[in-house]
Formats: sequence, C-alpha cells, structure tokens
Amino acid sequence: MAAQSQYEELARQLSAIGAVKREMGRILPQDCPPASAGLLTLLDRHGEMRMSQLAELLAIDMSVTSRHVAHVAERGWIERKPDPADKRSRLLRLTPSGKELLTELSERYTHTLARYLDDWSDSDVGHLVELLTRLRTSFGDCRTRAHHDSTTRTPAG
Repeated sequence: MAAQSQYEELARQLSAIGAVKREMGRILPQDCPPASAGLLTLLDRHGEMRMSQLAELLAIDMSVTSRHVAHVAERGWIERKPDPADKRSRLLRLTPSGKELLTELSERYTHTLARYLDDWSDSDVGHLVELLTRLRTSFGDCRTRAHHDSTTRTPAG
C-alpha cells in the first residue's frame, strides 16, 4: 500500500489535471463546449437513447441534460425522433453532421496530445493509458457507488 504522502501527492496531481482538461477544451469549436462534445461522444458510443438514459450516463440533472440536448439539436448534430415503444418519449441519435463533428474533434484531440507529448516515448504514453484505465477501473461507476454509499451509511454513534 502506498504511503500517505504518495496519496496526498496523487490528490494534488489529479486536481492539477483540470488545467490539462481546460487546455484540451480550448481546441473545441466555439459552438461546441465540452459538455456538448461529451454528449455527442456518449451517443456515438452507446447509440440512440432516451434523454433519461443520457442524463444518467452524464450524471447530471434532466433539466441540464435538456439544455445540452437543445444546444446540439439546434446545430443539427443530433435528431430527436419518437420512441416507437413509448410515443411520449423521444430517442436521441447522432446525425451525419454530428458524426462528422466527432471525427473532427477526434483529430483535434489526437493532434493536440501528440503535440504536447511529442517528447514522450510510445512506451510512456502506453503506460499512462494503462495507469489511467486502471485508476478508472478502481473507481468503478462512481454514480452507482455514490447512490449505494448514500443508502447504506449507518448513523455514527
């Protein structure tokens, strides 16, 4: 097990990752904030879905999800169509324009990472990917854990 000081340094480094995320966010087109890019990525990865499922995957409130969906729909990156299983609901899916944007974003991200990490070896980049994947796996699905933790806590005393 790592020493307390190592965990403290890891916490500082993870906090500092915000600067990296902000820099990566600067490469996005002005009309595509990070939340929109995340929404499009989820639709690409999981396929068409209802807004409630999207809100759950994004781990945000339905009203916030609705605003994000309206933003990307206004730009023609997604379409909303009636759900054949429940006519009151809508299914969201990427449009060809949305897929094209995701391809462009992927190229921008890849180019930016290559530029910033140009002095890293392939092995170093691979090791970072491996460790980040392992970190995410260790944390699991934080949404599920947060719900589980809040329902299983016992009062102190």
